Amino acid sequence: MELTINYTTKQFERLPENLEVLIAMELPEKKKGIAVALNNRIIPQSFWAETFLNNKDSILIITATQGG
Repeated sequence: MELTINYTTKQFERLPENLEVLIAMELPEKKKGIAVALNNRIIPQSFWAETFLNNKDSILIITATQGG
């Protein structure tokens, strides 16, 4: 099974249970300042736990950074 995460295809034996689990896997130390789009649709953080993933989904993860 595969997901495209930030334009890079990743293979999984089993897809993560939901979007919340995937974000925890991809950014284990980051809790705030994250925006996520699933198949070009922004998913609010309050819906991550109930947003299930399917084979070939495309996820874009954007994180806020400090600086100028």
